[in-house]
Amino acid sequence: MKEGNWSPFEIETGSRRLENPRYLMLLLCIVLVASFMVIKFQILGIVGCLGLMGAGVFSYLLFRSPEIGLYTSIFLSFILLGLGRYAKDVQVGLGLDAILIFTYIALLFNRFKERMDWSPANKDITYISLIWFGYSIFEIVNPEARSFAAWFSGRSLALYMFLLVPLTLMFFHNKQKIYLFLYIWGTMSLLASLKGIMQVKFGVDYAEQGWLDEGNAKTHVLFGKLRAFSFLSDAGQFGANQGYSAVVALIASMASKGAFKKAFFLIVAIFALYGLIISGTRGALSVPFAGFGLFVMLRKNVVAMAIGGFLLVSLIVFFKFTTIGQGNADIRRMRTAFDPNDASLQVRLNNQKLLRSYMASRPFGGGIGHGGVKAQRYLPNAYLSQIPTDSWYVLIWVELGIVGLVMHLFILFYIIIKGSYAIMFKVKDPELKLLLSALASGMFGIMVASYGNAVLGQMPTNTLIYMSMAILLNTEVLDNETKTADLGLNPPE
Repeated sequence: MKEGNWSPFEIETGSRRLENPRYLMLLLCIVLVASFMVIKFQILGIVGCLGLMGAGVFSYLLFRSPEIGLYTSIFLSFILLGLGRYAKDVQVGLGLDAILIFTYIALLFNRFKERMDWSPANKDITYISLIWFGYSIFEIVNPEARSFAAWFSGRSLALYMFLLVPLTLMFFHNKQKIYLFLYIWGTMSLLASLKGIMQVKFGVDYAEQGWLDEGNAKTHVLFGKLRAFSFLSDAGQFGANQGYSAVVALIASMASKGAFKKAFFLIVAIFALYGLIISGTRGALSVPFAGFGLFVMLRKNVVAMAIGGFLLVSLIVFFKFTTIGQGNADIRRMRTAFDPNDASLQVRLNNQKLLRSYMASRPFGGGIGHGGVKAQRYLPNAYLSQIPTDSWYVLIWVELGIVGLVMHLFILFYIIIKGSYAIMFKVKDPELKLLLSALASGMFGIMVASYGNAVLGQMPTNTLIYMSMAILLNTEVLDNETKTADLGLNPPE
C-alpha cells in the first residue's frame, strides 16, 4: 500500500488478527503457560510472567528499531555491576554482551528485505577496533597465558569497542542523535549522583553493606567516612565517571540553544561535580583539569585560553599551596592528590618497579585477565596476580605487553588528535563543534585519569568512551548532515 493512499478500514488491528486461528492458538498457549507459572510458583510466577511480557515487548521494539539496543547498552553499562551486589549468583556482566549481540541480529532482520548497507561503518575507527580486537584474540594463545576464564573475564578490554563502534557509526548521523546520547548519559549520571548522595546522607542498604563487609570497606570507609560508590562498581569508577560527565555536560550546556537543554546539562554538571567530591577519588580530579584544559585549546581563543589557564592554575594553587577548607574531609582527601610524597603514590611506584623487571622478557604480556589482584580468582598463586596494577596503562602493559601498550596509546592519541584537528579546522557548525569538543575533552580527561586508576576499561566509562570515539571520527558525516538539514533538504526527525 503506497504512502498517503490508505484507509483506516484496511488496517489489521489486534482484534482482527484474532480471527486468524494461528494468532488465537498463540494467545491460548500464552495464557496456559502464564496460568501454570502463577499456580506453580505463585509470586515468583507472576514476576516471571511480567518479566517475559516485558522482554517480549522490548524484543518487538528492538527488531522494529534496532538503535534502541544501543541506547539500552548505555543504561545497562551504568547499572549492571551495581546489580551484581543484589544478584550474586547471576553473571550480570553478560547483559551488555547480550544486548549488543541482539542489536546486531535485530539490525540484520530489520533490513532483511533490502541489501544491508554497512557503508556508514566503513571508517578508520572500525578497522582500528577490529585490529585491537584481533590482538586480544591472539592473547588467548599467548604462551604466558594460563586461563581462558581469566581472558573471558577481561574481554571488555577490546570486545565492547569492536561491537559499539560500528553500531554508533550506523545510527549516529546528525547532532540530534548526539543530543539523545547525551540526554541518556546525563540522566544516568544524575541518578548516579543522587544515589551517591543517599549513601552519604542516609547510609547504604543491605546489599551495599554486604559488599563493604566482603573487604571493600578497607578502601571505601576511610577514617569513618564513606566514599560514595553509587550503583557503579566502586568509588574510583564513580568519581572518575562523574568528573567525565561534568566536563561533557558543562560544555554541552554551552552548545545548547534552548533553555531546557541548558538547564538540564547545567544541573547534570553540578550534581556530577558533587558526585566526584563525595566519591573521595583523588585521581578523578585530573578529569576536569585535563578535560577543560583541552577544551580551552580547542576554542582557539586567546581570551578563553587566558581565562581557562588562570582558573586551572588557581585550582592547582588552591589544592597544592593552601590549607583553605582543610577542615572538610573531602577537600582534605582531594588535596593529597597533589602531594608527590603521598604514601599510596609511593606504593604504586614501587609496584611498577617490581613489574618492570618481570615484564622485560614478555613483550606480549602475561595474558588478558592475568594481571592485578582481580586475577587471584583464576590464578591465586601467579606472580602477576600478587601485585596491584592500579593504573589502566600499567594493566594494559602487564596483560598485553609493551606491544599492546604501544598499540593502545597509539589508538587513543590517534583518535584524540584527529578528532581535535577536525573540531578546530574542519567542522563549520558552531553547535556541533561544541558538542564534539565536549566529547573530546571528556575523553582526554579520562585518558589522563587512567594513569592513576583503571577507569577507562570499566563500565560505564568504556561504553561512553567507545561511542565517543566513533562520533569523533565521524565528523565529516555529522557536519554534512547538519548543513543539509539547515538547508531544509532533509525532513525534520
